[in-house]
Amino acid sequence: MATIIGGIGTSHVPTIGLAFDKGKQADPDWQPLFAGYEPVARWLAEKKPDVLFFCFNDHATTFLFDHYPTFALGVSDAYRIADEGLGPRAIPPLKGHAGLSRHIARSLVEAEFDLSIFQDLPLDHGLHSPLTMLWPSAPDWPGQVIPLVVNVLQHPLPTPKRCFKLGVQLRKAILSYPEDLKVAVVGTGGLSHQLIGERAGFNNEQWDLEFLDLIERDPERLASMRIDDFVRLGGNEGAEVIMWLIMRGALAPWAKKIHQSYYLPMTTAMAVALFE
Repeated sequence: MATIIGGIGTSHVPTIGLAFDKGKQADPDWQPLFAGYEPVARWLAEKKPDVLFFCFNDHATTFLFDHYPTFALGVSDAYRIADEGLGPRAIPPLKGHAGLSRHIARSLVEAEFDLSIFQDLPLDHGLHSPLTMLWPSAPDWPGQVIPLVVNVLQHPLPTPKRCFKLGVQLRKAILSYPEDLKVAVVGTGGLSHQLIGERAGFNNEQWDLEFLDLIERDPERLASMRIDDFVRLGGNEGAEVIMWLIMRGALAPWAKKIHQSYYLPMTTAMAVALFE
């Protein structure tokens, strides 16, 4: 039977990938960020998960606003790297696990979550910018990914409670898969930032640290909040952290946070947290 060995919450801004590709690991401005990911990368190297289930949002790269799904699950064996304007990153295509993906799709639909299902579409930095911080990409990825694209751009957004409930059902789906697989669940987005409007440049370190505390010990409290609360406290784009609730819902209620890093170098508060 498949098992869930842990979860990861991570920011997903494109500058992470650009800094990685340009070899800025020792740059004084970037070193604290890269250092924060090192314990998570070591944990993954030690635990060797077969699959990373990634909750992220597309940035109007693959899905456009004439059809932007609330939840879209990839069921392919491979996914190309999307060109977001500078050409695709020089990293290998992502390897998928179609069997587990399709099992999850059936399970979630039976649990009354209406999904969009996609194949053969490229994926943007929402997934692969943090992935290169977590897994070595050369000569190839050490495992497979399953992408779940979540709408955090076009209103109405899914509620925090809906995201948490999706995570709970995702856990049941993964644990019911008959193949012996080790799975880690990744939730991406945030932390606090706002890129538009009168509050452009807004950050809220106090809220970020409170969120990082609550996501471990009281995720139900976060799930009971409204999207408007997340926007008010964390900025318009800071509401992306509802995707962390999918990850947390997929973990056992007693899961413990064993690593956390927080860094605020620019417009987005950067964080990574590891749960086991």
